[in-house]
Amino acid sequence: MSGLVIKGHPGIGDAVEGEALVAHDNFSARYDLDRIKGVFSRPAHKLYGQSYLGKVLVLNIAKGGVATAWMLNEMKSRDMAPVALLLNYANPIIAQGAAFARFPLIDRFDRDITELVRTGQRLAVDPKAGEVTVLG
Repeated sequence: MSGLVIKGHPGIGDAVEGEALVAHDNFSARYDLDRIKGVFSRPAHKLYGQSYLGKVLVLNIAKGGVATAWMLNEMKSRDMAPVALLLNYANPIIAQGAAFARFPLIDRFDRDITELVRTGQRLAVDPKAGEVTVLG
């Protein structure tokens, strides 16, 4: 699948590259993450125990309230944030948090992003173009 370009809605943040960490599960920076250790900490989450540091998170839907938005900025300020976030659907609160943190985010893909990308694949994320390229 190397070279595959996946189209989404134009997003937020600068272009980045990173390794994918994928699950068809929802996402809250507040309730799903241990922001000190850099791992998924909610036992019911499909990525429980896995590190999100240096990863492009590929998940289903953003959930949560205002706290999940400011936590993206807090995590980024301490170099404890993922590289980018790719979601099938981002709610306005997570989009606001990504804009505040200047954090790369793309959503509303043509197809379910969690089915198109596999954990471990290297991705180029270009939010301004709304494109994700599978590099390998």
